Amino acid sequence: MNGRRPIVEVDGAVKRFGRLTAVDGVSLTVHTGEIVGLLGANGAGKTTLIKTILGIEALHGGRVNVFGTAPSRATRQRLGYVPQGLGLYVQLSVKQNIDFVAGAFGVRTPTSIPEDIATHAHHQVKDVGLGLQRRLAFFCALLHRPELLVLDEPTSGVDPLARARLWDTIHAQAEAGAGVLVSTHSMQEAEQCDVLVLMSSGRNVASGTQADVIAGTTAVEVRSPVWSMAFEALSAARLPVTLAGRAVRVAGVDRARIAAILSAASVTADLREVPATLEEKMVLVHRRTATG
Repeated sequence: MNGRRPIVEVDGAVKRFGRLTAVDGVSLTVHTGEIVGLLGANGAGKTTLIKTILGIEALHGGRVNVFGTAPSRATRQRLGYVPQGLGLYVQLSVKQNIDFVAGAFGVRTPTSIPEDIATHAHHQVKDVGLGLQRRLAFFCALLHRPELLVLDEPTSGVDPLARARLWDTIHAQAEAGAGVLVSTHSMQEAEQCDVLVLMSSGRNVASGTQADVIAGTTAVEVRSPVWSMAFEALSAARLPVTLAGRAVRVAGVDRARIAAILSAASVTADLREVPATLEEKMVLVHRRTATG
């Protein structure tokens, strides 16, 4: 890992809520200077896993170490956390939120505050837009210069420009040596991560670089002058069909089966096997888990 050291180590983590196993034997490692993406649909177990790393939820099995020890108030002081709900006090002003977080971590309120945040310093958080709220949450999470940044769906609901700016902040933290663990269900955001951990129904179903995750998974590209008929025929057969322009794609299905379905529908097409995309891999994982 080019001198990087592990700061989060999860080994076979299990967390149950009654009969529901929300996290089922998941393992992952986050190194310094590395962005690890937790990827999965809503309900996959990403947030629950994050809470075990933070020490908010206790494990029923397995092990979690943060900075070489079990999660505790001491480890919490060394990390920055942006939850899905942002963790801001909406009845307080922007400035009061900054003051509170600085006091909680025992650091001084910074004298230099980004202009867009400073402009709204005396506005209640509930009265500013979601994009600014997210930038404020990031700013507060970084006040004490954390060694680990934990982000749960950090850009949900913001416009593409705001999302790009937040990811600039994430990359800057990793380049400065912090480890980053970020959950997302966005394929575009997943591509920004160094390592991916795919979760489905509480389980780790694939991990590694994007190339590692997709390796061995292929799709069939269908090109036809009557592409809409091809799409309808393959969809009717309940195959995982997507469109890329006017090219119809079907991942994880034998080429001969696709040809047979199109022939039965009197659709003439050229078929070509191509590497699957990350999104197609996720669709296949979800389908297999749902039917398994």
